[in-house]
Amino acid sequence: MNRLFGFLLLAGFAQQVDAQRVLNLDSCRALALRNNKQLGVSRVTQDIAKNLRKSARTKYLPHVSALGGYEYTSKEVSLLSNDQKEKLSNLGTTVTDAVKGKLTEVMADIPLTSWPTISSLTGQTPAGIQQGLTDGLTKVGGAFNALGQGVVDAFHTDTRHMFAGAVLLTQPVFMGGAIVAMNKLAGIGEQFAYNSTEAKRQLTLYNIDQAYWQVVSLRHKQRLAQSYLDLVKKLDGDVQKMIEEGVATRSEGLSVSVKVNEAEMTLTKVNDGLVLSKMLLCQLCGLPVSEQLSLVDEESEDIVETAPMTETNLTTENRPELKMLQNVVDMSRQTTNILKAGNLPQVALIGGYAVTNPNLYDGFRRKFGGAWNVGVMVRVPVWNWGDVAYKVRASKGATAIAKLELDDAREKMELQLNQCNFQVSEANKKLEMAKTNISRAEENLRTANLGFQEGVISTTTVMEAQTAWLQAQSQKIDAEIEVKLSQVNLKKALGTLQYEE
Repeated sequence: MNRLFGFLLLAGFAQQVDAQRVLNLDSCRALALRNNKQLGVSRVTQDIAKNLRKSARTKYLPHVSALGGYEYTSKEVSLLSNDQKEKLSNLGTTVTDAVKGKLTEVMADIPLTSWPTISSLTGQTPAGIQQGLTDGLTKVGGAFNALGQGVVDAFHTDTRHMFAGAVLLTQPVFMGGAIVAMNKLAGIGEQFAYNSTEAKRQLTLYNIDQAYWQVVSLRHKQRLAQSYLDLVKKLDGDVQKMIEEGVATRSEGLSVSVKVNEAEMTLTKVNDGLVLSKMLLCQLCGLPVSEQLSLVDEESEDIVETAPMTETNLTTENRPELKMLQNVVDMSRQTTNILKAGNLPQVALIGGYAVTNPNLYDGFRRKFGGAWNVGVMVRVPVWNWGDVAYKVRASKGATAIAKLELDDAREKMELQLNQCNFQVSEANKKLEMAKTNISRAEENLRTANLGFQEGVISTTTVMEAQTAWLQAQSQKIDAEIEVKLSQVNLKKALGTLQYEE
């Protein structure tokens, strides 16, 4: 039964170990870069900037648009006035009335002695001749009236129902430099999006490195706290035996017990801190916070094997934040150029094909008809009360502000870079001193334990040696982590904190 219970316990422990995810620094970086939401937003923003840059390129090319429409009006377009229509409709009547008046005057002027001769020739009486002429003029007048009405009808447009369509081509020739400036602005905007993504990428790497080495530090301190607890427990056991044999006082036993409680409290705090740190690391890696993690560097004896060298080529030109501020300055300048174009002439070629129904080119007949057209359009600003000049001045002021902010940021980044480089050098020195203290503290603890066993050293001295050993070990861990973090800080200050996926 005991063997079965032991086997089940061992199998459960093995399954728990297998369930742990083992990660190194590179795998944590890869997970963080893959799952970071802000980096995802930056990538989408980068795609947006790329599409805007492509859109700006199209402003150089001709644009073709198609137009169409329908309109109903209560009145049609008339090429003749109402008076002209009335005169044309009564053209024959007007002419015959005038001729009849002249005919009456002519007949009145004919002498009476001439009428017998006229009657003998025509075979009609004067009254009959006059009536015949009147009837003929009436027929001619009717014909002329019909002819005039035909002219009126021919000029009838029937434009109450209007259909129109056109295909228009526009080719910019000179827009005052606005298109060139717009394309440069779009290109700079794409660079800004890329630099912003790079800045967030480096910040993500910086945060994951901080969290990773924090977990490693707490894991080493957990092992150290456990070792210290084992030391004081062993000392407590020895003192309790000495109390039973009467060679140690109860006061000494209580002092050691207090140290045991302090060691247990320290171990509890370290355990809690380790759990919380791993939760943060899981969150940065995009893993469930309850994921069981095991880091490669947790079990290494020395976190830093060799002391790194400090950087000699200190420059901030690779900082994406500095590049972003330079992009802001450049974009402000191009915005000024776009505003300046408002005071310059603009030239464009236009052409197309337009159709209408009624056909304007065929007597307003009820059918579609159209024609090609080409031309040049020129726009010259004449007077705008200084509106553009004021906007240009304001834009130049914004450029000056952006440049001042760039210079200020460059100075601060250079200070930060030199401070980080100094911190790397100091961290290396602290690590060397911590290693020296470790050997001394271990020798001191060994000597104290031997003296205690021989009965020539008190428990207080042993506890002091143990505390000194604990502090030396803790300082070594802190110094190693400080070296790692100072390297990360220096790379971030240089703008070279990278990870190749």
